[in-house]
Amino acid sequence: MPELRIGVVGVGQRAKMATHAHQPGVARVVSCADPRPRGRAEARQLFGADVAVHHDYRDMLADQLDAVFVLTPDHLHAAPAGFFLAAGIAVFVDKPMAISLEDCDEVLAAAARTGTRLYVGHNLRHLPMLRTIRDLIDDGAVGEVRSVWCRHFVGHGGDYYFKDWHAERSKTTGLLLQKGAHDLDVIHWLAGGYSRRVVALGGLTVYGDNPHRRHPGSEADGSWGDAVVTDWFDLGVWPPSRLRDLNPVIDVEDLSLMVSQLDNGVFTSYQQCHYTPDYWRNYTVIGDAGRLENFGDGIDGDPAHIKVWNSRRSGFRAEADLVVPVAADDGLHGGADAALVAEFLRFAAEGGPTQTSPIAAREAVAAAVAATTSLRSGGTPITVTPVRPEIADHFDRVVCPGQPA
Repeated sequence: MPELRIGVVGVGQRAKMATHAHQPGVARVVSCADPRPRGRAEARQLFGADVAVHHDYRDMLADQLDAVFVLTPDHLHAAPAGFFLAAGIAVFVDKPMAISLEDCDEVLAAAARTGTRLYVGHNLRHLPMLRTIRDLIDDGAVGEVRSVWCRHFVGHGGDYYFKDWHAERSKTTGLLLQKGAHDLDVIHWLAGGYSRRVVALGGLTVYGDNPHRRHPGSEADGSWGDAVVTDWFDLGVWPPSRLRDLNPVIDVEDLSLMVSQLDNGVFTSYQQCHYTPDYWRNYTVIGDAGRLENFGDGIDGDPAHIKVWNSRRSGFRAEADLVVPVAADDGLHGGADAALVAEFLRFAAEGGPTQTSPIAAREAVAAAVAATTSLRSGGTPITVTPVRPEIADHFDRVVCPGQPA
């Protein structure tokens, strides 16, 4: 097959993922765009001196691209995604697809209108630990799934989410969406349905009290400038009250708790905390014939194992009926990013089924928007609006046949 010509929009924190697509002979990153001088310089460092570098992503059309990665901050996903879909260029959008349901639906509609291939980077569907859980469910290890729970301990939440744009509602909607879209997609995937009724509570319980903020305008005057998380991240800073240089605006929650009922009757819960001393995800899947739970998640080289209890009633029993180890992988997101990019390249070139789904990506955003609305209205139950049937049908039949929910 001819070598795919790849573009990258946004050469920031997530751009390293696109290096997996730079495989001369298979695919080559030939064009990048970033309005920041640092981003344009890093494009050449990552992809070579010959890569075309632009200030405006619209100028990339002249580079005869086959596919493009949209890796901008979340609130800037929709415009370039729609632009390249309209041009007939296969699009990879990092998760979340967008920060509003309206933008998600516009991106889906653009893909449906043009027939262009759209892929959303929900990499956790490729995480070995979660693939193993999904296989156990499919093999009937716990019977029919009745409930899925996820607790997300975000140990470095201050450094990752409260020192830059992530801390602002205008750029994320909230961390239930920005960070939680990963897990809500996985919850839906493991449970086999989508959230339709949601209730949530939470608040800004720790970082709102931290007075050590950067002064407003520090980005513009050069004292903060093009800084990214790798510039300021420090594992030795603990507890969170010792953090300095927090974003001038912090109006997202650092603790969130949501429950939902899916369209297939499964009940789920998601809990997210950004100031725990540990950093990992714990999933529990309860069926009518057993329960399974992961310990460790296999990310950043940490080993993991999954325990399944399904033989008899008992009190606390640390010994499980089945223990499945998951090998550690030092790759980005436990090797999931490499697998994700490989699938996108194949999809861009050939089409066919994929592990991810644009409809599911939209449903994760929809659940997160509903949960954030509920949280900020004191726990009011919110009904989640499904995607339009004709759009769902298009992706099922035309663009991504066989993609699982």
